[in-house]
Amino acid sequence: MITSKQRAFLRKEANGIDPIFQIGKGGITEELLSQLGLALEARELIKVHILETALLDTKPTANEIAERLGAEPVQAIGSKFVLYKQAKNVKNRRIELPKK
Repeated sequence: MITSKQRAFLRKEANGIDPIFQIGKGGITEELLSQLGLALEARELIKVHILETALLDTKPTANEIAERLGAEPVQAIGSKFVLYKQAKNVKNRRIELPKK
């Protein structure tokens, strides 16, 4: 669980990144979850865009994906959301969160 201060820090970091995944009418699939997991391990912080054809609400979708991946939902605005998960491999760790 991350603190509000850490969440604010991650929101600031995510402001400059573009979405690297889109969720379409196929919804949340095992393939999507697998790819999101790999991206989180490589980048730690990712932004996802939900297309209108998906007919999914942003916040519940972000929470479900975060729960299934063991990640933290950082932000959900409009049709985009941000997820964070610390990389298991120390070499991939790029983000240093503020202390609790």
